[in-house]
Order: sequence, then structure tokens, then C-alpha cells
Amino acid sequence: MALDNAPLGKISEYPDTYDPGQLFPIPRLHNRQRIGLEDGRWPWFGGDLWQAWEVSWLRSGGVPVVAWAEIEFAAESPQLVESKSLKLYLNSLNQTVYASAERVCEVIVADLSSASGAAVRVTLHSVDEGALAQGRPHEYQLIDDEPLTDVVYSYAPESLVTGTKIVSEKLCSHLLKSNCPVTGQPDWGSVLIDYTGPKLDRVGLLRYIVSFRQKQDFHEHCVETLFTDLMRHCKPQALTVTARYTRRGGLDINPWRSTRADANSGPRLIRQ
Repeated sequence: MALDNAPLGKISEYPDTYDPGQLFPIPRLHNRQRIGLEDGRWPWFGGDLWQAWEVSWLRSGGVPVVAWAEIEFAAESPQLVESKSLKLYLNSLNQTVYASAERVCEVIVADLSSASGAAVRVTLHSVDEGALAQGRPHEYQLIDDEPLTDVVYSYAPESLVTGTKIVSEKLCSHLLKSNCPVTGQPDWGSVLIDYTGPKLDRVGLLRYIVSFRQKQDFHEHCVETLFTDLMRHCKPQALTVTARYTRRGGLDINPWRSTRADANSGPRLIRQ
């Protein structure tokens, strides 16, 4: 993966004029090939929901406006956008005058769609309005207290095993942690698994999730690895995997991959 020119992990000057050239696209293909997928043959529907908490611009007359944004990239887009470059891009709006929030939205949609190679959805929200969050969706069962003893901290997909009984379950773990492949900084998240198929051994599933603890990968690629491993090792009839990651640099990234076309990222969690 060519990240030599990416701003991530480098000292950067924050722009004070609008600059879509700050955006740094990263091809998804390389990491998908690493997990055995061929170009264009992705076994999922899905997307990446980014929540950007530091969005600002100037009204006519120079008074600032602040907002937060939901930005949804399509999973089928050929590129993702490197997170620090998105932060730098959003900061380039800070001293730019726009006639309305709708115009700001149009600009962001056009720039991110161009960078990612597919249509992007953007919604701006007032910071004066409440945004609900929850610890864990009530229909999901927490697996973090399963009696795991043979803990491993290196990637262990062989931990995934099933029984023969067919079930429909929704499972949650707050113990997902991986590391940025460029800076080594930790990425913390909660993973939600909604499946129908042979019953997952919960101890094995927890062992597998904990095994990501030293794995170096982007948020999106971790979720695609989780989804692909569960499909290969457990052969569910239906599967949705969602990760809700904690905020870093004013952004949180929440990818989901599913066998269902109508799946979504689910609710905002309290850690965000």
C-alpha cells in the first residue's frame, strides 16, 4: 500500500483556505486481495459511516458556523480516504464563506465522491441538537464475560468454530482493538455481529476478536476481515458485521459489511 505521501503520521500545516487537494485516496483492492478476494467480487453490501465532529465555515459577514457531519462512503467505492487527510480537508473549510449549510454539503459531497470514486452521502447536523447514544443495542447479547482462558494477541481466525444447531443471534463485544498501520496508534471499537447459521462458539468468537489486539490495519479492512473470516469458517446463511470505533482527531469511523442490502451502521454508541 503506497502511503509514503499520505499526511498520516507526519507533521502537517493546517490549511486556512479551501483545499480539496488535501484528500488522500487509498485503493481498497490491495487489502481485499490479502484476504483472498478478487477485484470487483466483494461478498457483501455495506458502507463506512464517518462521524465528523469538527466542521466549521463562515457565514456572509464572517461569523463562524459550527456543525457535525455524518459522511457515508459506499463499500463498493474503489478508494477509501485516509483519515488525517479528511481532517485537513474539513479544516480547509474553516475560513471559507458559504451562503448556506446546503452549499457546504454540496461541496463536501462533490469532493469526497471524486476522491473515493463513488457517490458519498453527507448530512450536516446542528451542534445545538441532541444526538442519542447507547451502550449496547438491547437486542444484542454481550460476550465479553465468556470464560476465555487461552487468550492470544496475534490474529487467530482458527478460533472460530460452530456447532450444528442453526440459530439467529445478535452478539456484541466491546473488546475490539487494532492498531493504525502507519502510526501504530490504537483504534478502539465495539463489534456487533448479527447472523443466522450454525451456532457460534462464544468463547472461540471472543478469543478471535481479542486476537486483533496487535493487528495493524485500517478500520474498514478489519471489518472486512471479520466478515470474510466468519463467512469462511462458520458459513452463516446471513451475516452483518458492524464496528463502531471511538473518536480520534475529531472523527470516528464505523464500517459495516452484510449479506443484506438493507443493512446499516446501527446506532451511535456511548463510546462515541
